[in-house]
Amino acid sequence: MQDGMPRRATRRARRIVTMRKILSTVCFTLVAYFDIGLPLAVLPPYVHDQLGFGAVMAGFAVSAAYISTLLSRALAGRMADLIGPKRAVLIGLVADGASGLLLAAVPLVGRIGGGAWSGMAVILASRLFLGIGESWVSTSSIAWAIRQVGPRNTAVVISWNGVATYGGIAAGAPVGVLFADAFGFEAVGGLTVLLSLVAFPLALLKRASPPAAGTRLPFRTVAGQVMPFGWGLSLGGLGFGTIAAFITLYYASLHWGGASQSLTLFSLGFVATRLIFGNVIDRFGGYRVALASFAGEVAGLTLLALAPTSGVAMAGAALSGFGFSLVFPALAVEAVQGIPDNSRGTALGFYSVFLDVSLGFAGPLVGLVVAQAGYRLAFLTAALAALAGGGLTWMLYRRVRRTRPAG
Repeated sequence: MQDGMPRRATRRARRIVTMRKILSTVCFTLVAYFDIGLPLAVLPPYVHDQLGFGAVMAGFAVSAAYISTLLSRALAGRMADLIGPKRAVLIGLVADGASGLLLAAVPLVGRIGGGAWSGMAVILASRLFLGIGESWVSTSSIAWAIRQVGPRNTAVVISWNGVATYGGIAAGAPVGVLFADAFGFEAVGGLTVLLSLVAFPLALLKRASPPAAGTRLPFRTVAGQVMPFGWGLSLGGLGFGTIAAFITLYYASLHWGGASQSLTLFSLGFVATRLIFGNVIDRFGGYRVALASFAGEVAGLTLLALAPTSGVAMAGAALSGFGFSLVFPALAVEAVQGIPDNSRGTALGFYSVFLDVSLGFAGPLVGLVVAQAGYRLAFLTAALAALAGGGLTWMLYRRVRRTRPAG
């Protein structure tokens, strides 16, 4: 018993050191997504009311950053392997700072007579840099943390990176509104620059992870291994994209209140699951956790689609967030199995692209369903997609069980 106590103390000390390394790295993801959240609530009304554009252009101004992220994500992962994740994070933070400078310059462009289209061009350039910063910082932070704490902690790293992602957006949006109301629209860009200036020296002073030895796998090889898991992630991500794009309109069509609370409950279910159950992947394996997660998401989306009252719909949204939360890290753990350390950044970057795809295309694809059959069928369609994701995961799991040596 006396020998057991020192061993437990040693394990606890190792866990503390591991968590410090993880948190001190994913904090850069927190900064990147805080920067993403800052203009979310103030940019559309500025484009609509100050520049005089319609709702389509206001929406496009927001979506431009996600398009940029989608196009740069795979390259970000590859560069994290080639030049090292620390340098890639630094480049991403520079892109974030450039985005803030451009955003802060938009009102100035209007005051010197540049016109609405000139202001919109500067906004789109700002969003381009912001999307690049997001993909480079987030993807490289994961690779950096994994190199510090070892591949066995991949699930924990990805889980905490996800907490930083959604926590940053949730915190950044209200702060952006406060700054815009108090100091003007340009203050949102100024704060983005300030955060980048604070984060850059912290990343610069942080020890770089040692370079991974060995020959890097060709991109085609990495993509071939990761792709089946990526498609599973896309099928699960469609539910998230459907809730984000249509929950407000769904509630309005039924004359319900509480759409914003449903979004909050989805986010709370997502983050709470990452915080409380992030270690279950190490205990039960990625496949089993992914299957359970897909089941929870299917149940939540079905409940949301068939809900007789707004309260039941809120419960469905919370259950959807609970279910979807661990799909990304659970499938990621299995996707990178057997991929050497010097190619994991490439693998994670390519894998993340599939979530970007599902979120980017959820609006137009599910919008077609809404136009033809209404909102309830749209959420049922998302539930069927999650069910298909679970089916694909089960097929991958069976294939691994057949090839795994007995005993």
